[in-house]
Amino acid sequence: MKALIIDDERLARSELRRLLKNFHEIEIVGEARNSDEALAQVQQLQPDLLFLDVQMPGADGFQFLERLDTVPLVIFTTAYDKYALKAFDVNALDYLVKPIAPQRLAAAITKISARVSTPDGSRTKPATSSNHQVFVRDGDRCWFVPMQDIVLLESEGNYTRLFFGANKPLLLRSLNYLQSRLDTAMFFRANRKQIINLKFIETISAWPNGGYLVKLRGGFEIVMSRRQAQQFQETTTL
Repeated sequence: MKALIIDDERLARSELRRLLKNFHEIEIVGEARNSDEALAQVQQLQPDLLFLDVQMPGADGFQFLERLDTVPLVIFTTAYDKYALKAFDVNALDYLVKPIAPQRLAAAITKISARVSTPDGSRTKPATSSNHQVFVRDGDRCWFVPMQDIVLLESEGNYTRLFFGANKPLLLRSLNYLQSRLDTAMFFRANRKQIINLKFIETISAWPNGGYLVKLRGGFEIVMSRRQAQQFQETTTL
């Protein structure tokens, strides 16, 4: 599993690298000192796992995650345990307080192994089209949201509202931007303002002027334009 260490302290990066030598399933592919370096490294190296410091100069760890289109698995590392509750509120994979104890690191690696193992005991790459996730922050609340769990994306100017479970936070991305990065086997642009997750469709019925009325799980009713209805017929197997 390819891992990237993101920490502004050189000694902390070196110590973590030393500790990780005992875990042959982890391949350290790079290091970054701040969010700008980390963003470039993520784009270039496509790591499966981030060891991410919370407090860094400029953007902190949470702000950095907001900049990513898709987020790998994350283990937070920091000297400030006051961030622990927030880290687990965002369902991070784990949280390690510096100085990192070898047994805590071992427990975190075990958790990773369980997360990426298939039923037959083999390993699967964490970042597949079906389990990509985004990081969303809305006020004091934060989430790692698997894309497959998003029922509906709705444009609100330069923002997009995501609907998943009982939540509907705003993401600082335009709908057009997100559309260009979504899996077309999973998502479909129903109209100018909305993109739907195909797996949440319950019923499709005719609508005036050649469109469709699409009902999604959760009580959502989406009017698909005539043009998009035609494209829907051509491109989907539903």
